[in-house]
Amino acid sequence: MSEIKVNSIKGVGASAAAITVNNTDGTCTANVTNKPNRNLYINGSCLVNQRGSSSTSEGYQTIDRFYVGSGGTNEAPTQAQVDVASGTTPYTLGFRKALKITNGNQTSGANTSDFMYLKYCFEAQDIASSGWNYLSSSSYVTLSFWVKSSVAQSFKAYFHTRQGTEYQYPFETGSLSADTWTKVTKTISGNSNLTFNSDNGLGLELYIWSFIGTDYTASSVTEDAWSTYSGSARMKDATSTWYTTNDATLEFTGFQFEVGSVATDFEHRSFGQELQLCRRYFQIIGPSVGEGQSSSNIQGTIQAIPFMRANPSMAIIDNSNNVGLAGTGSNSVTSIGTIYVEGESLGMGGWAEMGGSGFTANRQYHIYGGKFSFSAEL
Repeated sequence: MSEIKVNSIKGVGASAAAITVNNTDGTCTANVTNKPNRNLYINGSCLVNQRGSSSTSEGYQTIDRFYVGSGGTNEAPTQAQVDVASGTTPYTLGFRKALKITNGNQTSGANTSDFMYLKYCFEAQDIASSGWNYLSSSSYVTLSFWVKSSVAQSFKAYFHTRQGTEYQYPFETGSLSADTWTKVTKTISGNSNLTFNSDNGLGLELYIWSFIGTDYTASSVTEDAWSTYSGSARMKDATSTWYTTNDATLEFTGFQFEVGSVATDFEHRSFGQELQLCRRYFQIIGPSVGEGQSSSNIQGTIQAIPFMRANPSMAIIDNSNNVGLAGTGSNSVTSIGTIYVEGESLGMGGWAEMGGSGFTANRQYHIYGGKFSFSAEL
């Protein structure tokens, strides 16, 4: 037996591989070591949920980096972080959390303007520097994820580029059996018309539609191919069975987007790693100090760790009896005004105007119980 080491195997996305050659019969065995940091998804295993575990509101509300949206619904869907049942695959592959969407009661049926979706946004610079030659039709990226639907059907999805001339890549999941975890894999080639700048702007979106009405679809759309984006022809017509089934559910986990023509084993990262990556886009900042500017205003110091993607917006999460003079008192911050940034994306710190009542100018206050959110989502 002899061993040959090579730097990579085409399409596998590997950093190293040992090929063992049997000198007797000439057979070869490849032991591939997967390249670290190959997954362009953040929180693809749905571990981090800084905002909460369940919500009926639209947007980034539960699983970090994942956006749930809808329109035209009679009852809003519920998004939640849930446990992956033991003994199932993907549980046996190390997945413990999933994002679950529960349909409401859509009493008026599937109307032409109705829609419901799960979205993920990639920074342009992360795509541009990924190693994918996105201008070449012979260079590939591969998407893979696990999905479980309570209703047997296929679901529509598409990639949408957001810089330069916008392009779309529509595809479908393939037929899913009811209440059965299925791994979906899709390999996408490049296209000479795509644009991804080396900046922190929105570069690429992935939409997975639990339903989309015919106002946005067309039978003429070609799947599994790039075309210029059309808001009225994003994909072929979608099946409405899931959408018209009361309390139907969809669960997702194990999202991976990587350079290469095959899906490699999922790159599991620790909770701490995922949390730190998520905090570039959203984080909660707790106790701080501030200085009274007037009876109704203080300036509170703030600092984001790590640097955020861009200068964030700020909101109050909890303001009950959270401001005191030298640790005493029970004033409350009731509003957030202008945020002043001392350094890049609050990484070097800054301060915020905070409104309330009962303050004294030029006095120092402890913001000891408040929680403030900072969002720099795409």
